[in-house]
Amino acid sequence: MFTGIIEDLGKIEKLEKEGGNLHITMHTAITNELKIDQSVAHNGVCLTVVGIKESTYTVTAIQETLDKTNLGLLNVNDSVNIERAMKLGDRLDGHIVQGHVDQTAKCIEVLEKNGSWVFTFEYDKNLNNITIEKGSITVNGVSLTVVNSMLNRFSVAIIPYTYEHTTFKNLAIGDTINLEFDVIGKYVKRLNDLRN
Repeated sequence: MFTGIIEDLGKIEKLEKEGGNLHITMHTAITNELKIDQSVAHNGVCLTVVGIKESTYTVTAIQETLDKTNLGLLNVNDSVNIERAMKLGDRLDGHIVQGHVDQTAKCIEVLEKNGSWVFTFEYDKNLNNITIEKGSITVNGVSLTVVNSMLNRFSVAIIPYTYEHTTFKNLAIGDTINLEFDVIGKYVKRLNDLRN
């Protein structure tokens, strides 16, 4: 369980393919606090720490994860949003995030708004995910509030702190991002679909 509040920007040190798996080695400021078997969200994707060496750690993404997320598009030296799983009893500053990406989307517009930014994303509506105005959404692991919700697109407003401390500062039109839709909304939609 995560909150969508990013702790650190990790830097990819090494990518190693092995069959359908991708071993991702990251450098972060929090590596010394990690342990083997710990769950860490990478651009919103929950992966297990399988190795630690000095200031780097390694996680493995299987083919299923690579097919459904943007992790397979990463390159050495790319930045990744990093969040450790929440501790029981901690404040829930963002929203309930599982670290299970529902689908990817494309950034289709970036507008600077006098000190803040509005990013617009378009996703495949055929996967039956929805957003609602002022609802929660996770973009590359960042807990955000939806603005301008439409059938297959939505926008988010980004404050300067979030822009500087996440991968939003590197995000450009055409980039692929990971989306995790609000878990409560997914259950409500599923129940409604079953009734109809």
